[in-house]
Amino acid sequence: MKAIDQWFDEYGESHHNPTNKLLHWICVPLITFSVLGILWAIHPWVSVLAVALALAFYATLSWRITAAMLVLSLIMLLILSMMTYVFIPCVAIFILAWIGQFIGHHLEGKKPSFFKDLQFLLIGPIWLLGFIFRLLGIRY
Repeated sequence: MKAIDQWFDEYGESHHNPTNKLLHWICVPLITFSVLGILWAIHPWVSVLAVALALAFYATLSWRITAAMLVLSLIMLLILSMMTYVFIPCVAIFILAWIGQFIGHHLEGKKPSFFKDLQFLLIGPIWLLGFIFRLLGIRY
């Protein structure tokens, strides 16, 4: 099992270009939200189960990151619960955000990390949180 710093370092290897980084700050949260929304459209409990499984993975890396992701996930689920239409908007967000991601990686000149290991799909959101933690001087 890799430590969180190892995950972040390895993920960061393909995220140096400033435009790619900016696109990640926009697209990764949107992808996270849209995936939860698509799962919510299947059934809200499917979304909750996905959050629980992701949090279990995060708990093996950092309790602080896990707590932050719990709060962010609950906010996303709350927003989804208030939406009248979920599936089509979330599919549109998902497609557009992934287009943004692939544009960023084209500019970077490197493939997305998840091509190497699917677990990187879970690392993207916490990689961004890691930046916020470091900025605030919080150890993760």
